[in-house]
Amino acid sequence: MDGPEVLFVCVHNAGRSQMAAGLVDKLSDGRVRVRSAGSEPADRLNPRVVEAMAEVGVDLAREYPKPLTDEAVRGADVVITMGCGDACPIYPGKRYEDWELEDPAGKDLDTVRRIRDGITERVKRLLADLAPESGAA
Repeated sequence: MDGPEVLFVCVHNAGRSQMAAGLVDKLSDGRVRVRSAGSEPADRLNPRVVEAMAEVGVDLAREYPKPLTDEAVRGADVVITMGCGDACPIYPGKRYEDWELEDPAGKDLDTVRRIRDGITERVKRLLADLAPESGAA
C-alpha cells in the first residue's frame, strides 16, 4: 500500500481520534493508511463513540486506545492533533493540522453524533486533498 498515511492524535485515543481514523478507513476505500493514538491513552473507547460510529457503518468495537509513539509520528505523512497540545511531538518535514473539536467524553449520544458529523466533514475535505480519486467510483 503506497498511499499517504495519516495519524490522528488526541489525549485519550478514546473518542475523536478513533472516530476520525474509522471514517478515513471507511471513506478512503483503502487509498489512505490511517492510525490513531493518544498522549495519555484511556483504558477503553467511549461507548457512546462506538455506538455513534456503528450508526454510520463504522465498527469500532474491537478498537482500543493506543499510546502515541515516535514511530507512529515518523511513519505518518500527515499528523492531525485534536487537543493534545504540547504532548504531541513535532517532527520536521511532517504536515500538521490541529482540528479544534469538542471532546465527546461524558457527553450524551446526540452531542457525540454532532461531533461525529463534524469530523466526517473534515475527513472528507482531508481525503479530497490527499487522495482526490478516493470515493470516485
